[in-house]
Amino acid sequence: MRLLPCADTGLLVELDDLAQVMGLHAALRADPPVGVVDLVPAARTLLVRFDPRRTDRATVEGAVKSASAARPAETTRGETELVEIPVTYDGDDLAEVADLLGLTPREVVAAHTSARWTVAFGGFAPGFGYLTAEEWPHDVPRRGESRTVVPEGAVAVAGPFSGVYPRSSPGGWQLIGRTETALWDLHRDPPALLRPGVNVRFVEKS
Repeated sequence: MRLLPCADTGLLVELDDLAQVMGLHAALRADPPVGVVDLVPAARTLLVRFDPRRTDRATVEGAVKSASAARPAETTRGETELVEIPVTYDGDDLAEVADLLGLTPREVVAAHTSARWTVAFGGFAPGFGYLTAEEWPHDVPRRGESRTVVPEGAVAVAGPFSGVYPRSSPGGWQLIGRTETALWDLHRDPPALLRPGVNVRFVEKS
């Protein structure tokens, strides 16, 4: 673990892998140190933002080290919010994904819906969450050529992740289905449905 100052109100924690990031994020979220106002996970880093009127960097560093030592460096689901997303599995790349994984399309759907996913971190676009699941051991190659337009609500996989496009945009992930669930809504509090630490289950629409 490497701790780096980030401006006057941040501490960037560099870790070995995503599992460690998720474990530390879960530990700090469950027991937030005094003065910490935001946690921003990424693939191998966790940004800890704090209020300098209530704490200082040395204190936050100590809290981070204590949380890391107390919690195993692995994904921690805990008792957290569960979001169910209904999906129609008719994506343009479903058959190709099945071929890449040595499965049938129905087996891909069964694996995707039986996994309990967790939002590891956000990125790419407002409301987009990178979802990971222990029950999904697959590493799916991205498309050889990105699409110029992926429709809003497209459910996709790439590498070890799954995700849902919150708006129409270019993209190179493999599309396996679609949902009508709104991922980003400025009239909702918070606007993002899929936030780091939230658990997700995909449910096939009949």
